[in-house]
Amino acid sequence: MESRITELEIKLGLSEDHLEELNRTVFRQQQQIDLLQAQIREMYRLMQPSAPSEVRNPREEIPPHY
Repeated sequence: MESRITELEIKLGLSEDHLEELNRTVFRQQQQIDLLQAQIREMYRLMQPSAPSEVRNPREEIPPHY
């Protein structure tokens, strides 16, 4: 009976260690997701014209060789 209790305690300890490692992994992944989402929002913001007056007609632009 004592050996069975010892085995269960060992398994419980290992399970707790695995659970802690999984929690740390999930936490790091959530930080990465948050960072990537912030970067995507910033890229989207930079791609949007800030005002309708900024819309240009390509025919009115001077070619780069002038």
